[in-house]
Amino acid sequence: MGIAGVQKKVKLFCGIIFSEEEIKQKSFMILEEKFGRIDLISNIIPFDFSDYYSLEMGCNLKRLWISFVKLIFAVDIAGIKVFTNFIESNFAINAKRRINIDPGYITPANVVLATTKNFSHRIYLADGIYGEVTTIYKKNNFIKLPWSYPDYLSKTATKFLLKSRIDLLKQLRSS
Repeated sequence: MGIAGVQKKVKLFCGIIFSEEEIKQKSFMILEEKFGRIDLISNIIPFDFSDYYSLEMGCNLKRLWISFVKLIFAVDIAGIKVFTNFIESNFAINAKRRINIDPGYITPANVVLATTKNFSHRIYLADGIYGEVTTIYKKNNFIKLPWSYPDYLSKTATKFLLKSRIDLLKQLRSS
């Protein structure tokens, strides 16, 4: 029989898609109030990887990632996704979102995203939320999986995720 291990903390991050700077800034304030200080913000890049959000959110969408100083337990990600959905709905007009906030977490081994959409490679967590290992860390980089989103493989995302992973390792060593 295996012995259950001690749960280690993970690094919370959010992938954000937006077009309006004001909504982005207000969202940052709400997120910091709930999860503590943001410690890393990626460069902003055009979200031209897919037109999935265009009908709902319009065009000229931008993408960025943020992470937080305070570490979380992985088990908390479902509740965090419910909270970010609440933020999105509060900024929506006529049921159309003006910001998309997708929380996830980084471990030394992988990047996990929380989602409301079930699929063959996702597992149910709680409260209608599923978890997906979006990419794995191997040979000093994050490796593409068959379902990895192209924006999560971009240079900007990779740079952000690698830096966040290094920060996580430092935080775990010092705790």
